[in-house]
Amino acid sequence: MWQQKIYDLINRDKKGMLASRIYDWYMLVMIFASIVPLMFIETYPIFRIIEIITVITFIIDYLLRWSTSNIQLKKGWVSYIIYPFTPMAIIDLLSILPGLNLISPEFKLLRLTRLLKIVRLLKIFRYSDKITMFMNVLKKERHVLLSVLMLALFYIFITALVMFNAEPHINPETGAVTFGSFFDALYWATVTLTTVGYGDLCPVTDIGRVVSMLSSLFGVAIIALPSGVITASYLEELREYRQRETS
Repeated sequence: MWQQKIYDLINRDKKGMLASRIYDWYMLVMIFASIVPLMFIETYPIFRIIEIITVITFIIDYLLRWSTSNIQLKKGWVSYIIYPFTPMAIIDLLSILPGLNLISPEFKLLRLTRLLKIVRLLKIFRYSDKITMFMNVLKKERHVLLSVLMLALFYIFITALVMFNAEPHINPETGAVTFGSFFDALYWATVTLTTVGYGDLCPVTDIGRVVSMLSSLFGVAIIALPSGVITASYLEELREYRQRETS
């Protein structure tokens, strides 16, 4: 059946199908080629040729996957309706949209088309086993990671609230605006919690400095906790992957 042959070609084949591997590598080349123009300020004629080739490739790939969606989703004719709303299909569609400016310049809205081209990198998830494994780890440990995220957000909010009310909004020594808005306090609390601390906003009061020290110490714990969980889960996922490969 032609649908099954196309499906085996465009999806990563577990039996080592050569044509499928070639198709995967070709798509990876197209993905990376499509973002090359984003690395340059000026526009060269070759970039337009690259965009035309990559967009046509993405459109054909999208149509092939849509036409074989009944095999993937296994829901009969309803699969053709559901497929465009699946996460990877949405990513594929967003990857195609920047190519609309090839048809008409009116589709170029500010820098939106350049930003949408970055979405094309998400297509790599489909062609990399290692990235798929990592996404499985995140999905498996989502409850723990979500708990850590909520704890970090709560601490950022509390720290920002304390800092915004404890610190002067204008530095009395330099006269420069420091914590001029609550967003500035949130920005400071976030970069301090992640132990980055750019130094563009610094507390000048004793209370602010104490909060800053506590935030830095707490940030180490916040970062270390999910790192250990992800590492342990990734090693377990890697063992299961190797067992599947050897069996």
